[in-house]
Amino acid sequence: MKIDKRQRDGATVLDLQGKITIGEGDVALREAVHEAVGAGAVNILLNMARVRTIDSSGVGELVAAYTTVTNRGGKLGLFGLPRRVLGVLQITQLVTVLDISKDEDEAAASLS
Repeated sequence: MKIDKRQRDGATVLDLQGKITIGEGDVALREAVHEAVGAGAVNILLNMARVRTIDSSGVGELVAAYTTVTNRGGKLGLFGLPRRVLGVLQITQLVTVLDISKDEDEAAASLS
């Protein structure tokens, strides 16, 4: 898993690329979110457009990221979800909990 970090409109955007699966991307996602929060990020956007697959461990990390950010008074948003990843989040009913947007502009606007 490769994660690039950038800023947009006061939010930290994490551009994810690869798999969010046990032993590969789950730890990388956790570390990136904790690093961003530790650096003072309040709102975090996850660009999922280049995520190829996600497993139960990855889903757990998304929930942990959501909890970490919201417990600190921030917002976590996801955007650009591939059909396969969106399907997993629909099956797990996380689409009703997580803030999911079609694209980055919509995700950034949802933070205000």
